[in-house]
Parts: sequence; C-alpha cells; structure tokens
Amino acid sequence: MNRINPAKLLLSKWTATSPKNKEKHFLVTELFRDEEGTVLEIELQAVLTHRTERMGWQTLRNADSWKMGWQ
Repeated sequence: MNRINPAKLLLSKWTATSPKNKEKHFLVTELFRDEEGTVLEIELQAVLTHRTERMGWQTLRNADSWKMGWQ
C-alpha cells in the first residue's frame, strides 16, 4: 500500500503497473476538494496521449496498480 498525503498530490508522477494503450506514465493535474478543503478526487493525465481521467485519490494507494514516480 502506497502512503499518500492527498494535499501534496498535485503535479505528482505515477506509473501504471498494467499500462493500457501505451499509457504508462501519469501526472496529477488537478485536485477536487469539498467545501472544507478535503481532497475527494484527482485528475490524472497520461503523459503520452494527454488523455485525462478523474478518479478518487484513494485509487493510487493500490500498489498492485500504481507506483510512485516514473519507473
């Protein structure tokens, strides 16, 4: 399990362990917060194709799917 501080996720780099469509490296481009400032979701952008995907930040905790940094 990856240990993550959700407030520091903006512009962090991630590597997918099972790449699809040659999209292996990702960058967190946006944080979505509630009224109290708590991070609820993030927007991941594929470096190669610039495709974006919105997901819950807790998804990045799964070490079987995501690795911190570009590897």
